[in-house]
Amino acid sequence: MKILVTGGAGYIGSTVASALLDEGHTPVILDNLVTGLEAFTEGRVFYRGDIADGALLDRIFREHPDITAAVHCAALIVVPDSVAEPLRYYRENVAKTIALLEHLERNGCHRVLFSSSASVYEPGTDFTVDEDSPVAAGSPYAQTKAVIDRILADAAAGTELRAVSLRYFNPIGADPRMRTGLQLREPSHALGKMIAAWESGDVFRVTGTDWPTSDGSGIRDYIHVWDLARAHVAALARFDDIVGGDRPPHLVVNLGTGKGTTVRELAAAFGGVTGIPLRTEDAPSRPGDVAGAYTRTERSARLLGWKPEYDVRDGIRDSLAWRGRLLELLGPVED
Repeated sequence: MKILVTGGAGYIGSTVASALLDEGHTPVILDNLVTGLEAFTEGRVFYRGDIADGALLDRIFREHPDITAAVHCAALIVVPDSVAEPLRYYRENVAKTIALLEHLERNGCHRVLFSSSASVYEPGTDFTVDEDSPVAAGSPYAQTKAVIDRILADAAAGTELRAVSLRYFNPIGADPRMRTGLQLREPSHALGKMIAAWESGDVFRVTGTDWPTSDGSGIRDYIHVWDLARAHVAALARFDDIVGGDRPPHLVVNLGTGKGTTVRELAAAFGGVTGIPLRTEDAPSRPGDVAGAYTRTERSARLLGWKPEYDVRDGIRDSLAWRGRLLELLGPVED
């Protein structure tokens, strides 16, 4: 297969592209490099530009008429930023996705695999969710994902579009072959902050300690990014079997480990991997933060034939290994 991957120079998109290559497929990467890393495109078909650029999309399909599906990973993703700049997030994530879908439709590409987010859910009292759980997005970022899922469902109901929304939780780790990984020098998620504290000898701040979890810290479903990439490839392989025909034209599938890990438990696992206990201190929650959730995994196992192979410690280990590789790619900080 030849697959268009929007955001293919970012963390998720580049790792999906690696997994596609390993399965003998050809990713065609479209990325504006606002947050993506150009090094992730080396040796791959790459177009630099915006997903809303109709002329560029027409050129891509003219030069690659055998593209059979699009994996849409391009998005802004930082929750506190979305609270501070909601209009920017709605423009970049929602408005440009509508434009992208119009360009795909015009070029006869009717299969869309969307990298959505499990942050759209309202978790139950046990913090678990499944695909039928209520949608109650807790931040503008999460709202953009929920809105796009709704747009896909409506478009699929009224046009030839067929779409699968993969709602996943908190990716960690890197491509085990160290080709791609998190491309940010200063990531905002919990594991990235732990690595930064470990490197500098500082204290890691546990933001939010009064949630109704077992230890008061937020709970998350930390999924290894390589497992996540494998799930995207599995969804593409089974795409025509799970949507369309006598099945609904739009489908939601949750991707996760099925196990919740609190921030304090993640910190303890981090110390176990490094051999040095991580020093922590309590801090208030950030704008847009929620208690969190983890998923029940029956649908992904049944429909995709997929299950995760890596655990939290694997994700921490690969994140640490990737960190050294990333600093080589980015080079020294400029004064």
